[in-house]
Amino acid sequence: MFQYDLVVVGSGPAGRRGAIQAAKLGKKVLVIEQGKRVGGVSVHTGTIPSKTLRETALNLSGWRERGFYGRAYRVKQEISAEDLRRRLLITLDHEVEVLEHQFARNRVQHIRGKASFIDASTLQVIKDDGETTQVTGASVLLAVGTKPFRPDYIPFDGKTVLDSDELLDIQDLPRSMVVIGAGVIGIEYATIFSALDTAVTVIDPKATMLDFIDKEIIEDFTYQLRDRNMKLLLGQKADKVETLENGKVELTLDSGRRLTTDMVLFAAGRMGATDTLNLPAIGLEADSRGRLKVNPETFQTSVANVYAAGDVVGFPSLASTSMEQGRIAARVAIGAVAKEPPKYFPYGIYAVPEISTCGLTEEEMKERGIPYECGIARFRETSRGHIMGLDTGLLKLIFSLKTRRLLGVHIVGEGATELVHIGQAVLNLKGTVEYFVENTFNYPTLAEAYKIAGLDAWNRMGDIKSEL
Repeated sequence: MFQYDLVVVGSGPAGRRGAIQAAKLGKKVLVIEQGKRVGGVSVHTGTIPSKTLRETALNLSGWRERGFYGRAYRVKQEISAEDLRRRLLITLDHEVEVLEHQFARNRVQHIRGKASFIDASTLQVIKDDGETTQVTGASVLLAVGTKPFRPDYIPFDGKTVLDSDELLDIQDLPRSMVVIGAGVIGIEYATIFSALDTAVTVIDPKATMLDFIDKEIIEDFTYQLRDRNMKLLLGQKADKVETLENGKVELTLDSGRRLTTDMVLFAAGRMGATDTLNLPAIGLEADSRGRLKVNPETFQTSVANVYAAGDVVGFPSLASTSMEQGRIAARVAIGAVAKEPPKYFPYGIYAVPEISTCGLTEEEMKERGIPYECGIARFRETSRGHIMGLDTGLLKLIFSLKTRRLLGVHIVGEGATELVHIGQAVLNLKGTVEYFVENTFNYPTLAEAYKIAGLDAWNRMGDIKSEL
């Protein structure tokens, strides 16, 4: 009756994982991607490019070695935008090749074009040459991702006033930059350019930033940013942005303050890329930010055979969680059993320094009325930290006083997004403070901070044997 068992719109993390999962279970799958190459926002303008840019900036600037050789240390004295772009293109080519090979190996078909609904099982695809074709699927998975939010009052020109997609194509590194938006994307790019010695100012109407992260971690993170002369103008809004005749940009804030800068990055939110899907044809409606509402366990929309996964369904908008969402949605769509993933997943912010967290924050522990104790370790307390020249970095563990179980792990510093997985495993396996106290960690490693933090909490919680 249908050409395909599953039609997937979008080839980002959710789309590709869902497509491959369905194909591995013997289903006929088609992926529709409107971009020039497969991979979606994650590969071409989001996750992979920003993390590649970060790694290149840290390597070429000598950032990681400055603890030993001083703030003036550089690996490459003059870093250009072309230096950053060269590594980026190599990385993107590799990512696309791997993805195309995965599709071919699993016999996932894919076509380029813009998809829109005719009915719940039929999509029209307009290709680049204007040719139109129709495809049908028993189920449809929408994994279209997001695009930058671009309000009318911001004079985007792609050169001095940009969104986060356009930032990857800049021709010259700015001496100064104002970032509007203190969310994950804004903070990541702000700190990356700060590491390249661009003078960075961050503006956000909210008085706080990254509120879903443990407050103590944010306090440490904020101190590090201010210590390297980043300006954080929180609780202030940019009322007016205009390009001057000399090529600079002037911002007028609601506080009356005026800023002049070489470049403005507007990173205050993203929109679900649902406006071209013709959702009214199937009775589906997106919210004001273009996002779709789904059942959080099955990722099914209000239309029975239409599913949605990834950034288009909103928080947490991570490549890692999007992959799992796509896999679960595909399994449900084709009638396979889908187990719910573990309750706690890691959240990674690839700023400089990195932040990563899993489980409950100290604020959430207080809200829930759970008696708790914290253990703290600083990277400078570890031998590996000394070897690496680290004078910053913090690992925080939160334990229940009643059950002694680990309920939260929060890290800011070098390698945080890698280190968090130890805490994630212990947390989801319901491990206690004794795991960290009694187990041996490689020496010297940053992971040894887990033992230090575990002992810090254990010393205040008391020995369980003496309580029996």
